Amino acid sequence: MADGSKFERAPKRGEIDAVVVGAGFGGLYMLHKLRQLGVSVQGFEAGDGVGGTWYWNRYPGARCDVPSLFYSYTWDDALQKEWRWTEKYAAQPEILAYANHVADRHDIRPLIAFETRVVSATFDESADRWSVVTDRGDELSARWLIMATGCLSTPRAPAIPGVETYDGETYHTGAWPHEGVDFTGKTVAVIGTGSSGIQSIPQIAKQAKHVTVFQRTANFSVPANNTPLTQKDIEDFWKMYPDYMALVKGPGMGFGGNPANAIAATPEERRQRYEEYWGVGGAGFLAAWGGIITDLEVNNEAADFVREQIGRTVTDARTAEALMPNDHPIGTKRICVDIDYFETYNRPNVTLVNLKQTPIEEITPNALRTSEATYPVDAIVFATGFDAMTGTLLAIDPKGVGGRSLKEAWAEGPKAYLGLAVAGFPNLFVVTGPGSPSVLSNMINSIEQHVEWITDCIAHMRAEGFSRIAAVQETQEAWVAHVRRVADKTLFPRAASWYMGANIPGKPRVFMPYIGAGYRKKCADVAAAGYEGFVLQKAPSDVHAT
Repeated sequence: MADGSKFERAPKRGEIDAVVVGAGFGGLYMLHKLRQLGVSVQGFEAGDGVGGTWYWNRYPGARCDVPSLFYSYTWDDALQKEWRWTEKYAAQPEILAYANHVADRHDIRPLIAFETRVVSATFDESADRWSVVTDRGDELSARWLIMATGCLSTPRAPAIPGVETYDGETYHTGAWPHEGVDFTGKTVAVIGTGSSGIQSIPQIAKQAKHVTVFQRTANFSVPANNTPLTQKDIEDFWKMYPDYMALVKGPGMGFGGNPANAIAATPEERRQRYEEYWGVGGAGFLAAWGGIITDLEVNNEAADFVREQIGRTVTDARTAEALMPNDHPIGTKRICVDIDYFETYNRPNVTLVNLKQTPIEEITPNALRTSEATYPVDAIVFATGFDAMTGTLLAIDPKGVGGRSLKEAWAEGPKAYLGLAVAGFPNLFVVTGPGSPSVLSNMINSIEQHVEWITDCIAHMRAEGFSRIAAVQETQEAWVAHVRRVADKTLFPRAASWYMGANIPGKPRVFMPYIGAGYRKKCADVAAAGYEGFVLQKAPSDVHAT
């Protein structure tokens, strides 16, 4: 349960068709689809409930940065029509309620062993099966192992000297207490100004006696302009729904954007469109003009517009300047969506510390000490992000062919064919893994596409009697090179972002998501060609390579 206790249950042992790790939106849909296929399946989830990211991230102000009407499963038409989101951008409690509703509506919960972590997974080459062991004593042999562990599921631990000596309260936004936190009358330090910091700081400031924000990197953020959803909003959504579904199910992954060239427009026209998109709010600001992510001149103009808005909003000139990002092109780090973030710095109980000028030197039993001053605080909130896309997978560290671990295979950076499979790890699938659109898309759409592809692949294997599928090393290398070439045509590599693994010391700098066009078509073509780029095997002596 949330307090760390565990439900009593007997360990699960024996053979099963599939194991699914994780009970977020990817795990829920994967379990549902495999059961529909007639596959015996067992899910494992570390938490005591479903929801994944939305189960763990309960910090004040947590909400989705995709409009809620689009952050919904599309595979259940009745659910789409019956579920009523209340806000333009749904808050964490509402999204978690949605996940629970889906789990109950489709009776998925009985397929999941909660409060259970997978601690090892080893491929048995003689049987073409995975041996899966958990911290609860479960020992299962599964034909297929599906990792639905999420892209942002391993909180990044703060590496600050003296952190272990601090006597006050400490919290991480990625593992927030389920009962909530009362900061009334307390002095609070918030370390980090990524998405979780930008969302939580305004809410904490409304409650705390004083909030000191320790910022290493200023981030671009666009106001959500969040509003309650009206009946007209719902009706307008359903009018455009066929076009939306055509985009989602089309050759790409639903990437939008305005193809109009900003350079060809007049300064007045460009300004007008930036104003328009700023007024709408949200990450869609990056779609104001084509070329924002590929043309530095266009990007600079968009970035200047946002910096101008920060300067207009924050009354103290020195604070405003510190909050203006100037070390990366806009959009090359995850653009944030906020509610009153910059306005919060006009409050008398909020102070910004620029760590670029005065870095933190240590944490003492009752304070944070920078190179310039000491800040006594009652509580510290670490909004320090995640070991994105690979952290949870590497924590489990599956052992593939020849006993080679995933850590060894990914020593120079994560490599996966289509973000779905890893060479040397047969019968292992990853939902929204490195090398797929994942975090650069609407995650719900990407999850659905991956789950459906994996389900179809398993159905094909069962129908044809194949016991093993494995990505071909050379094909994987070609895909990884393609992902890198596409990224290099954009401005993304110019930023030290978590997309590149730059927030984790020692992590290889590799651009992990796929930003190219036609991803869904590529996956479909691979399947239609008999799973081109994979080796399918019925028995060690009967191999079919495509």
